[in-house]
Amino acid sequence: MSHTLITEGKYNYIEAGEGTPIIVLHGLMGGLSNFDAVINRFSKEGYKVIIPQLPVYSMSLIKTNVKSFSKYLYEFIEFKGFDDVILLGNSLGGHIGLYFTKLNPEKVKALIITGSSGLYESAMGGGYTKRSDYEVIKKKAQDVFYDPAVATKDIVDEVYETVNDRNKLIKTLAIAKSAIRHNMAKDLPKMTTPTCIIWGKNDGVTPPEVADEFHRLLPDSNLFWIDKCGHAPMMEHPEKFNIILGDWLKSRKL
Repeated sequence: MSHTLITEGKYNYIEAGEGTPIIVLHGLMGGLSNFDAVINRFSKEGYKVIIPQLPVYSMSLIKTNVKSFSKYLYEFIEFKGFDDVILLGNSLGGHIGLYFTKLNPEKVKALIITGSSGLYESAMGGGYTKRSDYEVIKKKAQDVFYDPAVATKDIVDEVYETVNDRNKLIKTLAIAKSAIRHNMAKDLPKMTTPTCIIWGKNDGVTPPEVADEFHRLLPDSNLFWIDKCGHAPMMEHPEKFNIILGDWLKSRKL
């Protein structure tokens, strides 16, 4: 990770730049460094980019759900004294961003989602019956990407450690159930926040039809595709992702 983790009170986060706040929300097993390219570019272009470490595995089991993570985000935004933010979320992070925006539309000037849960969650948190088999977990981590080489040994090791920690595995499954419970299909048509949808054409976790459905249901959305790309476009094609995002922010005068 190329940026220093700041600790203030109960919050750990990365922050760089000055200007309009872009709060980046990572996924279930996504590290903060997954967004290095985003922070490196946009922190130099009039944005304050902040990546909070979400309490995915540190909350009590009863609070390990999308609703509690959204509450945590609300408290973090209040703590930082922000009034009007842009939210950018990948996978579970996209779902948290959507749920937060549903509850607090006045606090969100724009939303960017990529590989987001919220409509389709069947691939999330399942299939760990052979979790002690490193090669099985390696294949599962590689399947997240179009190019398996993106799943470095560090990424595979982190996933392996997570699914073999009983406490973390139980919470992973709790989050998967929570994502299903908090399906956003009925809420999206009422959400008028400008939304940028950036999706990998080869996403096997949240397939392309999920992006089409988000685009269909969200009244003010734009959908952009990245070819030869899986579930984490900002990692697999960081330059393309940044170009799409930068152009969209300009087109929306954000």
